[in-house]
Amino acid sequence: MSRYSVILAFVLLLVSCNKISIKKTIDAKSVDFQASYNEDFDNVLYPSMLLALANYRGNDMDTLFSVSVVAPQNNALMRIVADSTALNYVSITQETLPKKGVRYTFAPVIKWKFQNMYSMRHQGIIDLTFTCYINDEEVGVKNIRLNYRPTNECLMSLIGRDGRYHDYRWLFAAYVNEDHPKIDGILSEILNQGLVSIFDGSRNEKKVENQMRAIWYYALSRGLSYSSITCTSNGSKKTNSQYIRFFDDVYRNRQANCIDACVFFSSIMRKVGLMPIIFVEPCHAYLGYYTDKSKKKIALLETTITGWVNLPELDEHYNEETHLLEDKYYERIAKYLSDKQKVSYEAGKMTLDEIKKAVANNLFDRASDYQKENYKNNKDLFTDTSQQMYRMLIIDEMRNLISPIPAVEETE
Repeated sequence: MSRYSVILAFVLLLVSCNKISIKKTIDAKSVDFQASYNEDFDNVLYPSMLLALANYRGNDMDTLFSVSVVAPQNNALMRIVADSTALNYVSITQETLPKKGVRYTFAPVIKWKFQNMYSMRHQGIIDLTFTCYINDEEVGVKNIRLNYRPTNECLMSLIGRDGRYHDYRWLFAAYVNEDHPKIDGILSEILNQGLVSIFDGSRNEKKVENQMRAIWYYALSRGLSYSSITCTSNGSKKTNSQYIRFFDDVYRNRQANCIDACVFFSSIMRKVGLMPIIFVEPCHAYLGYYTDKSKKKIALLETTITGWVNLPELDEHYNEETHLLEDKYYERIAKYLSDKQKVSYEAGKMTLDEIKKAVANNLFDRASDYQKENYKNNKDLFTDTSQQMYRMLIIDEMRNLISPIPAVEETE
């Protein structure tokens, strides 16, 4: 036998052995492997929700994915492999199927690439492929194509399979980030303003108010303005979502809508031991906070009022010799000064710093009163668990469920 004949015979032997080793013993049709994505979410995946619930270990949340098989024999070993995508690593779910002929359904474990999600500011598409093996024999492959949203986009509500409204605005709490690295520097700036000498997490009502006034003055001095950007490119007919600026977005761009500003203030407050509450209504959100240890006294703050003035623009229009502002700039802030302060100002007895602090303090008083009547009228709704349109998000308590999203910080 020639050399080439020997090689050919060896190859044919390998092929023959291989055919024998991969012989199918399980009928794939009888297993009827199925994989699906929760139809309530309308084929849309929200990385913000995955990040928010990353550390939650309860079993009462909506299952996103499900797989099911019919056991082809008693005690069959099932293994589901989810292929890697831009959002997840290869993920394996393995279970024993006790009884032949019974359909078993599982929520497969998906190992998400959370680090990739932190900086995901654009939408995209992933194809998630699930392969099912029974006793190490492949019996089915299913592909699920999903649209994923930017991490800034927060799911607010959806209409479920039951036709009912389901509220998800509790996910707002994930955007409160008390661990943001910029906050330490901000606190130094606030202390340098001279309104408070220390942040001590006090539960003394007056001390809490003074600390809140200091944070408020910082926001106004930063030039935080109101800017609404609620629209998104999400084309889903079942789900409703809202774009929310991260802490660093608000800090850098000095712009915020009602929920952005609540998130910004709450992040700083949490850092210093204050206890923020975000009150969410059908078309608005405003800030609240406990002022006592017993958590019986709540103060309110309409954060959008920071946009009523722009304190930084006064810097270039103040005369250091006369202690007066140009007329049109004085007109902008005069309505936020008391009669006594106006007299002092017109006599040239107020420095620019004193003017700014007076305006900020008077605006703080207005912001504190702004929602009082509304809160009084809706107070019972915030604690009524039978309705979903009004939410009282106590951030401290929600940390057992919701983790802060550690958004990637961008330099200025």
